[in-house]
Amino acid sequence: MENWITSFMSEFGYFGVFLLIMIENLFPPIPSELILTFGGFMTTYSDMTRVGVITAATTGSVIGAMLLYCIGMLVDVARLEKIVARWGKILRLTRKDVHRADAWFDRYGPWTVLLCRLVPLIRSLISIPAGMSNMNFVLFVLLTAIGSLIWNTILVVLGAAVGDSWKSIISYMDVYSTVTYILLVLGGIAVYIWYSRFRRKRV
Repeated sequence: MENWITSFMSEFGYFGVFLLIMIENLFPPIPSELILTFGGFMTTYSDMTRVGVITAATTGSVIGAMLLYCIGMLVDVARLEKIVARWGKILRLTRKDVHRADAWFDRYGPWTVLLCRLVPLIRSLISIPAGMSNMNFVLFVLLTAIGSLIWNTILVVLGAAVGDSWKSIISYMDVYSTVTYILLVLGGIAVYIWYSRFRRKRV
């Protein structure tokens, strides 16, 4: 996949960056780290500029996120209630849990969208619950653009800075991803424990 991505970008330039990043949002296994760092490296030997690569990548990120947001809107609270009504006992969920989760996203969703744009894999998937909760679309697009701009800028600048050694950035990003996932898992466990205790107290 790496050779195909770099060849595609070399042939199509800014449009290649835009299209690959948009697809990366819809199909997370395509690594944005590879696309962005190589895009930064391309600015060292071609007519492409850092601003141009960052702009193309951020535009692709936002459009891809908007598509996932629309998909999330199709799975609204009412549909989730039907799923819970049928499979709730197996999933250990109730309709109240659905409404609480929806209320939580209404309250903290904006910060979640912004921060998750800086986390590999999750940075794309967060658009779906944003759509499910009917988060304000303009706010969603704005925060997605800000988070994507930060992520894209860092990787493009790093790719340009290290030049021929741009692949070394990917190995460091793998470490960053691993540490981030571990922290998220630990955080999820902590939240689950707290929520379980909270439910017991209310029973």
